[in-house]
Parts: sequence; C-alpha cells; structure tokens
Amino acid sequence: MKREKKQPKYIFICGGVMSGVGKGTSVASVGKILQARGFEVTAIKIDPYINVDAGTMNPTEHGEVFVTEDGTECDQDIGNYERFLDTNIYDINYITTGRVYQTVIQKERNLGYGGKCVEVVPHIPEEVIKRIKKAAEITGADFILVEIGGTVGEYQNILFLEAARILKIKEPKNVLFILVSYLPIPPKIGEMKTKPTQQAVRTMNSAGLQPDIIIARAEKPLDEKRKEKISIFCNVDKQDVISAPDIDSIYEIPLNFEKDNLSLKILKKFKIRPKTKEDLQDWRALVKRIYHPRKETKIAIAGKYFKTGNFILTDSYISVIEAIKHAAYNFGARPRITWLDTEEFEKNPTKLKNLKNFDGVIVPGGFGSRGTEGKIKVIKFCRENKIPFLGLCYGMQLAVIEFARNILGFKDAHSTEINPKTNSPVIDLMEQQKKNLKKARYGGTMRLGAYTCEIKKGTKAFRIYKNSAFHKNKLRNGNITIQERHRHRYEFNNKFKELFEKRGMVFSGINPETNLVEIIEIENHPLFVATQFHPEFKSRPLKPHPLFQEFARRAIKLHNENR
Repeated sequence: MKREKKQPKYIFICGGVMSGVGKGTSVASVGKILQARGFEVTAIKIDPYINVDAGTMNPTEHGEVFVTEDGTECDQDIGNYERFLDTNIYDINYITTGRVYQTVIQKERNLGYGGKCVEVVPHIPEEVIKRIKKAAEITGADFILVEIGGTVGEYQNILFLEAARILKIKEPKNVLFILVSYLPIPPKIGEMKTKPTQQAVRTMNSAGLQPDIIIARAEKPLDEKRKEKISIFCNVDKQDVISAPDIDSIYEIPLNFEKDNLSLKILKKFKIRPKTKEDLQDWRALVKRIYHPRKETKIAIAGKYFKTGNFILTDSYISVIEAIKHAAYNFGARPRITWLDTEEFEKNPTKLKNLKNFDGVIVPGGFGSRGTEGKIKVIKFCRENKIPFLGLCYGMQLAVIEFARNILGFKDAHSTEINPKTNSPVIDLMEQQKKNLKKARYGGTMRLGAYTCEIKKGTKAFRIYKNSAFHKNKLRNGNITIQERHRHRYEFNNKFKELFEKRGMVFSGINPETNLVEIIEIENHPLFVATQFHPEFKSRPLKPHPLFQEFARRAIKLHNENR
C-alpha cells in the first residue's frame, strides 16, 4: 500500500501595533500546545534585516545572538523556540532579507533563472516560500510556525507578507494566519483601546491577508465587550480573539492559551483531529513550582550589555537568564537576579564588597575592552571570597587573565584581543582566525556551533555532568565526552598551561581534536567553574543544564547558610 505523503500545515504569525509584545513567545507557546496534542512542530523566524545573520548585530540594539547546534548566529526568538519545543532548531529555520537576496542574486549570476529578468516580485517571495518548504521537508513536522519579525505596517515586511499571501493562494487549506497585537490602556483614560489593533488588521488586509486568529496582548485580560468590538471591526469570530494578559512567567503562556482552547481551535480550522489528549502535565508542574517557590537565591550577572539609553535591556543575556531560572525552578527556588554593570566597579572598586550580598555570580560572554577590568575585579573577589562563580566564554577568558595576574604574578597578562602587545598573552587569537581578521572577514567566521569536549575523570566538571541526565554522555578512556555550542575567536594559550596547573588551575575539559581548553576550574572553592562554550544555549525548562543546575544548587545552599 502506498504511504500517503505528509502534508504540513503552515501558520504565519505576524505582529501588530508595535514590536516586543511577545510574538516570539506566542509562537513558541502555540508550538507547545500543538505538541501537547501529539503533533510534530517546528518554527521558523523571518528577520527583515539586510544582515545575512545576527552575528554582526549589537546586542544592546538587537538583543542576544543565539547560536544553533549547526553554528548559525540568529535571533533570540530561535532560543525560545528551542526551549519551549525541547528540540534543536537549525540553520534552515532562520531567514533574513539578506540571506534571501544573497541567494537570489547568486542564482542569477549562475544563470539559475535561465536568462529571465529577475525581479523583486515574484522571485524574492518565491525564494522565501522555497526556504519554508525546505524546512518543512527536512524537519518532517506536521506544523510549520513562521514568525514574521517586526509588525505588519513596516516596509521591510512587505515581501514576506507577499510570500505568505502567495502560499495561501497555492495551498488555501494548509495556511492559517495569527496576528499578535497590542491593546493599550492609556493611564489617563483607563479604558482598553481596540483601535490600534483595528488599524493593524486593516494594514494586514491591504497586503491581501486576513487573520484567522487574533492574540490580544494587553496589560489586563480582555473583557467580552472588547472581544466583540475586535470581532466586528476585524472580521474574526469572537471565539477566535484570544486574551493574552501580562503575566509573571512566560512559561504560563501555553496554559493561558489552552484556557481558550487555542490548540483545538487551530486544529478545527485545519479540519484535523487531535492525536492525543492534552499532555501538559509536566508543564503545569513547572508553572506551579515557579509561582509557589519553597526557597530563593540571589544571583548577580556581571556584564556590560545592559544599558540602552535610560533603559535596561535584559534581552542581551536572555539565554543566561532563562538557564538560571530553569535550574532554580528545578529546586523549587525563586532566583532573584540583579544586573551589575562592570564599568561601575572600575570607577568605584569599593562597591565590590556588595558582591557578598549575592549567593552566586555569573560573568557571561561579550567582546571588546569596555567593562573588562571591572569583570576581572569581580572574578577576583569571587575567587578570594568563595562566592560560587560561573564564567561563560569571555567570562572564562577573563578568569584565566585574573588568575595569571594575581596568582602567577603576570601583571600585564591579557587577551591579545584587548592588548596585542602584552608580554603574557594567556588568551590569544585562534590560529585559523588570523586569516579571517586579516581580510576583515567578521560575519559567520568565528568558531561556531557544537564541538566535542572531553571531561577528565575526577574533576568537578566530570561529577557535574556524570550525575546529570541532561546529556547522552559518552565515555572515552574513562572520561566523559559532551557536545556544547561555541561562539568565539580567541582561546586559552596552551604555552602557559603547565604554569597554571602548577598553581592550582584545573583544565577539566579539552577538545580532543584541537586540544582547545573548554572548561577550567579551581580547587578549594565551593564552585569556581568557567567554560569556553555557552552552556546556556542548551538549557531547557524541564531539562536544566547541569552546570547551571550545580551553580544554582551551590547558590541556594549558600543562601540558606547565610540566612
């Protein structure tokens, strides 16, 4: 009997009124509730930027650069997709204007269009559809969620909306549109206003699209009157207006959606029956732990990508923040996270004593010299005062520099990224990166994606990973081998390795192919561990990363002792 070919369903999610109202988490949550009905789901992010990827974007403008398993530098929403869906998202699921145009132009140069006049329409939308279809084919998912970045009123999004319109014409039974729109409540008026959403729908209509479902984001839940108004003026059934009020945890969003039976409404529109009864039991238990913690812990993140004008942008470190939460929630604890601008410690070192108010300190990744000396002072304070410390990527490199300066006595020790003339280049440019920088090749040229790390038996890192069910760890000569994601150009200089080891630094994780140092730790300390890789990228709500889990455990223990 011939097997029927799977026909994937496409759900396009657009934004209305303004960005930053939770479109990405809405996509992830819709995916989660469809998973809970027994379906395979994947998600695609479309960014309207000319940038080929997110790697060259400033994190204080764009937010965190997330790195996939296969080494794509992409938008932070991909991280949300992975965390909610508990599945890896790959390069094919990330689309930018730059990528699309680059492919079309290259195809034209190679006579891929057979001498035709290549035009913005239809060739750009056709390439977008081709990429969406390719992701569906590779993943084999039942549902392909496609988030179109920004809002429907932006000029940059016209071609992506056009692609969605063309796909709807070709496959009317397989395409559905969801609009995530904001309903403001002006303080001086005190009434929830639907007019901005009405305008967003009209803008969407002008592109030839009509939302099937409207997710109404607002400070408070929608009342029936507002739903009726949106229904009448936006041409949707009242039951298809989904209330999405502000909440304290993004992990509650799927449960809120299911209060309105959103998964069943989506399936009904596609004329599909659910494969299973709703399976969100573990997710409900997670949310219960979040809202009813039995413990707490105070964590500091010492970085520099916080300030944007007069505002704080926590999105720069969103994966780190979520990884801390995952680990703390696993222990039934509430993490109280504080942002520390390390430039402040450079201006006023006496503020370092305030670090004693925290149960643990994380120094995350970054680039450049700004705030570097402040980070080194923070690391030194944590080392000397036995405060649980976790360094990530640049945080590991600065931990090495701090150790070299204050334990080995190399006062000018530094990274050649910051001081190319240092006499003690304990952190140096990777050999294969020298050609890239010489030719000004910056985009997509770092050491990116998953690489192997071999963890030495008997170390703290070994015990942390061995006792965790997170990884499918493999044994090699008695050691554990793992796969972790990277994003860096500089590395520990192995010429100094023996000197470090003699003074108590343990190199517990090494890449077996390149001998690159992946994990360092210090003896006689509750927890002083730093990694060249980014463990935060692989943490999931129901599967906390083992390094963050151990960090949280130590921090909670210290909090209880101090209390």
